[in-house]
Amino acid sequence: MSSGPVLFAYDGSELATLAIEQAAQQLAPGRDALVLTVWQPADVGFVPVNERHFDATQAQEVKKAAEETAAHGASLAEKAGFRSESVAVEAAPTWKGIVETAEERGASLIVLGSHRRSGLTGHLLGSVAAAVVKHSARSVLVVH
Repeated sequence: MSSGPVLFAYDGSELATLAIEQAAQQLAPGRDALVLTVWQPADVGFVPVNERHFDATQAQEVKKAAEETAAHGASLAEKAGFRSESVAVEAAPTWKGIVETAEERGASLIVLGSHRRSGLTGHLLGSVAAAVVKHSARSVLVVH
């Protein structure tokens, strides 16, 4: 399984950038990497009541921004020594998009940052990192 790409879950945050940098220090140089940004449209995914209409371009704008974010993450991975490709995937919840993409692409390792939510809010919101660890059969590197 170590022959598959490293999947970086990249959300554009400083922590996600740090996760790429930390992985570069711990892994062999020149590995293939897939930099993934998971996105969710704001007003799509349900049947509207009262014949309400949506601005369909909003979902396209969110998708485009996610693609740009993933491309930026891929450029950071390239600078860190990976041969990288970017991808943006629509999924909810976020952890599911990460786990499913890792499966589909045969990733050997998933790398992501943990935002360390604490207290009641952190408990109620859950953690993407914790959910990926729980639901993935693949190795996961969580950078704090």
